[in-house]
Amino acid sequence: MSLMGNERKDLKILYVLVTLGLSAILLYPLGCVLMQSFATQGEEAGLFHNYTALLNQERFWVALGHSFTVSGLSALISASLAFLCAYGLHFTLIDKRIKKIFQIIVLLPLFLPSITYGFAVIYSFGRLGLVSQLIAPPPFSIYGFWGLLFADVIYTLPAAFLILHNAFYYVDRNFTIVSRLMGDSPLRTFYMTAFRPVAGALISAFILSFFLAFTDFGIPVSIAGEYSVIATELYMTMMGAIPNFGEGAVIAMAMLVPSIVSVVLLRYAERFNFRYNKLSKGDVSANPLRDRLFMGYYGLIALALLSVFVVMFVVPFVKQWPYQPYFTLDVVKRILSDDAVWQVYTHSVAVALASAFVGCVVCFVAGLIKARSNLSGWCQTTMDIFAMIANTVPGMVLGIGFLFAMSGTWLANTFLILILANLVHFFTTPYMMATSAFSKMNAGWETTGALMGDSWIKTVWRVIIPNSWSTILHMFQYFFVSAMVTISAVVFLTGARTMLLTTKIKELQYFEKFEEIFVLSLLIFFTNVFAKCLFDYLAEQAEKPNNTFFQSLTRTLNQLISKLWGRRATSQSLS
Repeated sequence: MSLMGNERKDLKILYVLVTLGLSAILLYPLGCVLMQSFATQGEEAGLFHNYTALLNQERFWVALGHSFTVSGLSALISASLAFLCAYGLHFTLIDKRIKKIFQIIVLLPLFLPSITYGFAVIYSFGRLGLVSQLIAPPPFSIYGFWGLLFADVIYTLPAAFLILHNAFYYVDRNFTIVSRLMGDSPLRTFYMTAFRPVAGALISAFILSFFLAFTDFGIPVSIAGEYSVIATELYMTMMGAIPNFGEGAVIAMAMLVPSIVSVVLLRYAERFNFRYNKLSKGDVSANPLRDRLFMGYYGLIALALLSVFVVMFVVPFVKQWPYQPYFTLDVVKRILSDDAVWQVYTHSVAVALASAFVGCVVCFVAGLIKARSNLSGWCQTTMDIFAMIANTVPGMVLGIGFLFAMSGTWLANTFLILILANLVHFFTTPYMMATSAFSKMNAGWETTGALMGDSWIKTVWRVIIPNSWSTILHMFQYFFVSAMVTISAVVFLTGARTMLLTTKIKELQYFEKFEEIFVLSLLIFFTNVFAKCLFDYLAEQAEKPNNTFFQSLTRTLNQLISKLWGRRATSQSLS
């Protein structure tokens, strides 16, 4: 068989494995949700009994209306705030160190589970909260709509900011000079040179923020109170005193509709993207008043974010908040001396590491099939379809699907089911990272390797992987951090033996043990910050030429694959 034939055979095997695997852990659970929504109890019930029963309930429509209202408003606010944040970083002369510090503050919420935001808002702006004690309580109840809106803005702001911050990198500032020379008014100059070029990204930021707020479970369960939303309605239907799996499946299907619409709108938003014939970076004009205004704006945003999360560093370190606000380490020592806490922490880190490893392998292979294979176009399109579906399905729907699909099997109540759920839940972004990186590499490496007598797998190990270390590390980081903070999918899948930090926080809520909640949140926060710093450093080192660590790691992988390939060749010759 020719070398190209061997390459095609290896790719076909990998394609079949990835397709079957993703079908089993993505399409099959979704199919189970669909089938369960039509399941009936009793012969008299019709095929659409669950749908008609739920759609006739006023509470469902109320919860759905609440979800659309708070998600729409939070998305509008976060997209607007993120636009101004990103604009100021690219179109002002504020000191670079201040800009860097502000970026770090804006991205802090990424390292915490969303369920923590609600508790932090309560302890900051509640009647006895930290900010309320220092300044004044807010003129509205923090429970319900206003608290949910505030927490959702904090939750969605980092994602919207990342989209717009990246979009402004590709805005040509020279057009600002041209606009002024043509006599345009300041407002028209702003519209034509700053707003219009990122209009598509702004629409995408709004849609993504809406999707995140609409499908999130952690924030509503912690602060929504009696203000019901679709996520809490689904949880109570599935996990209440009398579970109703049929209606729960219908609610899950209803949550898919806005998700699918969001993906379609994201595709539509791409037509608003602005493209230059040639990109050049001009200098930002001096404007002290503009810079001072943005400094004040950044100060307000930073103050609002820090005022929420600083409470996590206060409550666990006082004797009893707010009645005995004296510094002490007794509370932290008491909580951390509990072996059960460290057991749950170990579970979370182990699941996150395993999810990151498995996820990187699957996304890496899927990226190879998409960007660096000679398989049929429909084979490559299959990977994009899986990515699109995984990006569309909310975490809660995915968790319900796994619950229906794996209940009664050996996978139920195991760590493996959590790893598989994380793999599917966070598949899209690392897959896009891998695809983007592979598409930019030299297209002739595999051909050169084949001419030199190397098999396709050897070329991947010896050439593709060594040139992908930075991307692989960023993929690993994304999986790890996401797995540490997720709750929406795993809340339906964990048990007493497989408890994670986020689901433990959910359990502690019932007992109102907020000190423990903040300590566990700090464990997640510091673990994620350490992971990000570590993987960012390793990725930076990987991009440097002649790095001894990655050179030795590459040699070790090459020796391993050579031994494995030698054994394979020997077995083939003997047969």
